[in-house]
Amino acid sequence: MINSSADPIDALPPLREVIAKYGLNAKRGLGQHFLLDLNLTRRIAISASDLSEGTTVEVGPGPGGLTRSLLAAGASKVVAIERDERCVKALAPLVEGAGGRLELLCADALEVDVAALGPPPLRIIANLPYNIATPLLVRWLKAGPEITEMILMFQLEVAERITASAGAKPYGRLAVLSNWCAKTRFLFRIPARAFTPPPRVDSAVVRLNPFDQPRFDGDADDIESVTAAAFGQRRKTLKRSLASLGVPVEALLEHSGIDGRKRAEELDIAAFSSLAVAFSDLREGL
Repeated sequence: MINSSADPIDALPPLREVIAKYGLNAKRGLGQHFLLDLNLTRRIAISASDLSEGTTVEVGPGPGGLTRSLLAAGASKVVAIERDERCVKALAPLVEGAGGRLELLCADALEVDVAALGPPPLRIIANLPYNIATPLLVRWLKAGPEITEMILMFQLEVAERITASAGAKPYGRLAVLSNWCAKTRFLFRIPARAFTPPPRVDSAVVRLNPFDQPRFDGDADDIESVTAAAFGQRRKTLKRSLASLGVPVEALLEHSGIDGRKRAEELDIAAFSSLAVAFSDLREGL
């Protein structure tokens, strides 16, 4: 449901005026690039499932462009996590205009347990700060089915890495972990010129829907370990690159049924799962 024109949020000043009033010059150290085009923020908001149920978490709302769109799209509860105190002050009128539907949390998102922020279903929708985007994604993927859905904006290269398939050039550690934990989909690209200030590269929006259980056996930490070894020396065969794991490589390959002459980019998610299980078994047997 889209709010009517009588909604007090509609009376708020344009985002550029908010930025000027509160001196919100983007800080490189916080990875800030503000998306001011409300057509684009609305497109992100409506890419999600029904916002009228459960809790929507946003990270790095900045001047509040995406936040406004989430509320306009009918979000019943939005929790916005913002560590920049300038933005916290700038968002105060939006909190007031939201009539209890918006909660602002001044904190570092890397230290927040998002599952504790509100009732399920829990979704995360955010234009992520570039400097912490990947660590946040890995943290949330490991949270499992507590998070129902993620609609996240990344640098284009990172978005392509998340959604890549085996054999594709961007395929690597992030693709394996993401697609082991969740169903991923590349939604759309956003040009650099849409941001203030414009970054050096384009961005893209990705949807991730975590599985109730990972598609294959294994532990997320073991998946990270074997992919770090395999892709850390991706030009080498697995027989050579996996030696850094500290377990007998021949036994690891035999136990997992993987051909050691292959390279990391040739293995699909199921193969890495087999390696992770074998790695765990051998490590515990040492």
